[in-house]
Amino acid sequence: MGTISDCKYLNFSKIKNRAGNITILENGDGRVLPFDVKRVFYLFDIPSGQSRGAHAHMECHQLLIAASGSFEVHLNDSKGEKVVYLNRPDMGLYVPPGIWASERGFSSGSICLVLASHLYDERDYIREYGEFLIYCGNE
Repeated sequence: MGTISDCKYLNFSKIKNRAGNITILENGDGRVLPFDVKRVFYLFDIPSGQSRGAHAHMECHQLLIAASGSFEVHLNDSKGEKVVYLNRPDMGLYVPPGIWASERGFSSGSICLVLASHLYDERDYIREYGEFLIYCGNE
């Protein structure tokens, strides 16, 4: 089970070009990605004041990237909390299993890109905070 100290910013290489920059992420590149990607999804058109996430995973690792705009990620491992800010497409936040995470404070036009280590499986989600505390052994 992860702790908030395991949640880390990852910097991606950026290939600069006058016509626009590019960042490449590939499976099997353990230098950048701490897991192989099996699912990709993104959050967009989030109304002002809304939050997303507010759950934990038992097995799935995730990498969150602000593909456009900015947002905050609130992290909780049942023993401590941390808030990180994402606003660059060449930087991501690694979130291991066992972390309660929610995304908030989305800027207008923001896009949260998520790379996940597992295919969608509802059984992997902990969606109630009380259940998360029990899972962590705190209740």
